[in-house]
Amino acid sequence: MKKILFSCFATLLTFGLFAQDAQKIEFEEFDLDNGLHVILHEDHSTPIVAVSIMYHVGSKNENTDKTGFAHFFEHLLFEGSKYIKRGEIDDYIENAGGAMNANTSFDRTFYYEILPSNYLELGLWIESERLLHAKVENVGIETQRKVVKEERRMRYDNRPYGTLLEEVMKRAYTVHPYRWMPIGSMEHLDAAVEADYVNFYKTYYVPNNATLSIAGDITKADAKALIEKYFTDIPKGAEIKRPNIVEPAMTAEIRDTVYDNIQLPAIIHAYRIPEQGTPDYYAVEMLSTLLSRGNSSRLKKIMVDEKQLCIQAGSFPVSSEDPGVSINYGISNMGVSPEVVEAAMNEIIKDLQTNLITEKEFQKLQNQIENDFVSSNSTVVGIAESLANYHVYLGDANLINEEIKRYQKVTREDLKAAANKYFKESNRVALYWLAKPKN
Repeated sequence: MKKILFSCFATLLTFGLFAQDAQKIEFEEFDLDNGLHVILHEDHSTPIVAVSIMYHVGSKNENTDKTGFAHFFEHLLFEGSKYIKRGEIDDYIENAGGAMNANTSFDRTFYYEILPSNYLELGLWIESERLLHAKVENVGIETQRKVVKEERRMRYDNRPYGTLLEEVMKRAYTVHPYRWMPIGSMEHLDAAVEADYVNFYKTYYVPNNATLSIAGDITKADAKALIEKYFTDIPKGAEIKRPNIVEPAMTAEIRDTVYDNIQLPAIIHAYRIPEQGTPDYYAVEMLSTLLSRGNSSRLKKIMVDEKQLCIQAGSFPVSSEDPGVSINYGISNMGVSPEVVEAAMNEIIKDLQTNLITEKEFQKLQNQIENDFVSSNSTVVGIAESLANYHVYLGDANLINEEIKRYQKVTREDLKAAANKYFKESNRVALYWLAKPKN
């Protein structure tokens, strides 16, 4: 959701000009009686604070006939509350010189404000209002239906290769809810009535399904007092029933063709991979970095520069709470057939399965991973989100300091083993992305 409000001050904050040194991130965490998990990181290096709240609800929690609800609420919760009029959340943050945003994934929904630290109470009040008193009513629902439909058109339907992940996921999964995208079905959102949205809100927007993560220029005593003021009286919700569907392992390649309004064909290989936090996941993520990060990466160097088969090639894992996918792709150069591109992609993977990467390449890879790890925690909102992510997904917020050690344990032999185990034809979706035939 692009609901970002910037003053000149907030622009500096969000883009990380106040970067942290790569040092241990101290924090405190505790639970309120209503189940709200709280994480506090105190840092007085700059007079700013990030107030964030993560709800452990994403598209994975939706019913098959009511998809898109988690993402819809990302929009709907900017509509206001019992004590905040429609449109006033934006005004409060903008007038304070802050910024705000939200995003949804398959597994969670995340809201945050970045504010001058003397506006900490404002951020906490707004988030407590959204948790307890959000306006879930027809006027806002109808407004946001139009917004989500326009987002669908801009980001998916009218964008070249815009439905790539959607087309991959609905083939890579047969029973697991990852088979639909967070934006969901427009037909489902149109068919839903106010009571459906109210029920979703009452089920998932409860303290025992939320993590309040605050980072920046705070004193813990003051923050705790404000948290008690705004959150302790919010009633605990019912126990959340989480999906426990296990997707069967793939036994054969799924191959298909997608026709789109494009000029150049593309090849997409999507491999099923383990969930984040597992030893094999770290190896697979490092393989994706090796394949696509920087000018000397395998796909870029071979496919784009040396053989000039593609105008663009890359790889990225879809990190998720349950087993996900890792996607390799190549967009063909003019006049290059998809078959030639695919053969070259297969050769690159075959080399990873057959040979150890060089020590020099491995050292560069380790440096890239370490740089990414440090950069992800270089802003107050990055720290707040990382702390919440580690708690929600892996049950250990201190991985903000320790997870890098898991990457460092991965050896060249582990990378080769992961390439053989996961990057095999019987474990992938292969799509030819072609131009729609002209009438």
